[in-house]
Amino acid sequence: MPNIKSAIKRVKTSEKRRALNASQKSALRTAVKAADAAIAGTDAEAAKAALVAATKKLDKAVTKGLIHKNAAARKKSRLAKKLNALSAQA
Repeated sequence: MPNIKSAIKRVKTSEKRRALNASQKSALRTAVKAADAAIAGTDAEAAKAALVAATKKLDKAVTKGLIHKNAAARKKSRLAKKLNALSAQA
């Protein structure tokens, strides 16, 4: 444990940030999995809504610095590709 006041504060703030980042990243993964599951189902409208929610979370994660912008673009692209395949099938 640090003795210097600024180092003590840094430990506290970094722990708060770590916890916040972890919860946001977890929510992001959950949204992406939910979109994937909805696309795997048969309801195109529910899949579209889940894709919009996941896209929003991905974009927010990029602005917060949680994930790289290209990683978000890749995930969005893959989800959209699956949704388009589902729509073409129906």
